[in-house]
Amino acid sequence: MTVDDTFRESLQYVQRKIGDILTTVTKDDIEKINQCFFKADRIFVYGAGRSGLVSKAFAIRLVHLGFQTFVIGETIGAPVKKGDLVFIVSGSGETIPAVMTAEIAKNLGAKLVVVTGKKNSRITKFADISIVLTADCTEKERKLFAPLGTLFEASAWILLDGIIAELMKNKKETEESMRSRHATLELP
Repeated sequence: MTVDDTFRESLQYVQRKIGDILTTVTKDDIEKINQCFFKADRIFVYGAGRSGLVSKAFAIRLVHLGFQTFVIGETIGAPVKKGDLVFIVSGSGETIPAVMTAEIAKNLGAKLVVVTGKKNSRITKFADISIVLTADCTEKERKLFAPLGTLFEASAWILLDGIIAELMKNKKETEESMRSRHATLELP
């Protein structure tokens, strides 16, 4: 197998698996999540590791849409309060900081949306809405072409970009209006 063969096979495998994983997300789930954003006073996102990177990318887009958004654990933040929305991404649903964040958010009266790879994980017990992206597969191909949490993280990223598109439509935002909120140091 050549480098090009491995690269192409990996892309095809990941694309196929992500398509399969995302077909489990229902229109009803997305509508419920969408409503949470419009009812929330502020938005807080959290994730650890690579799920954290996905969460941060989502937070940036939420800011571009005009939502007051914070990343939990960053140096600039605010306290979570009743009326806020906390959005957590955790592949395992068992990562201690993510579970603790979920529990604290619920105790404070925030609405909690969780994107996880495990239906019966500890984090889902606190969630008002759980999106489960089941990326577990024991195929030999997965270990070769999408190691560790790749399928969950890539699926979560695309899911969250789809949610951004839905929010964009419902807020009647455009790419131009979002660009006006885009932090940039580019020269004109």
